[in-house]
Amino acid sequence: PAVTTRRRRSADGSALVEITWLTILLLIPLVYLLISVFEVQRGAYGVSAATRAAGRAYVLSPDQETGAVRAAGAARVALRDQDLSFAPEDLAITCEPRPDSCLSPGSVVVVSLDVQVALPLVPEVFGDAPATVRVSGTHRAPYGTFREERP
Repeated sequence: PAVTTRRRRSADGSALVEITWLTILLLIPLVYLLISVFEVQRGAYGVSAATRAAGRAYVLSPDQETGAVRAAGAARVALRDQDLSFAPEDLAITCEPRPDSCLSPGSVVVVSLDVQVALPLVPEVFGDAPATVRVSGTHRAPYGTFREERP
């Protein structure tokens, strides 16, 4: 009868290969998740700074028309610091308690801003528009009780 001999394969080095592949397979999604979280956090910080700057610029303006222009400019500069931008319709300025008189004693200027933050490294094959996360911010800037009324 024929004698078959089986060669035993050595397992030397296979643990290193397995750990390397597991590290690559687990580390890449973790790094991507961290980068995505940092991008959204950057957007949230930018929106917060933009609404605060816009509210302050509006309150310090001589009239409401100039205030709207200055508020949009201040928000644009604050977002540009974070490499973000917004469309003019994304910035909303309202006033309390009287919507028609923002720069009157005791009023509060409410600035709201919505920005879409694009997720990094998302290829365009998944759709026409890149994947985004909507970040919103609101800031309330009091005009002050003992200030003169402005038009």
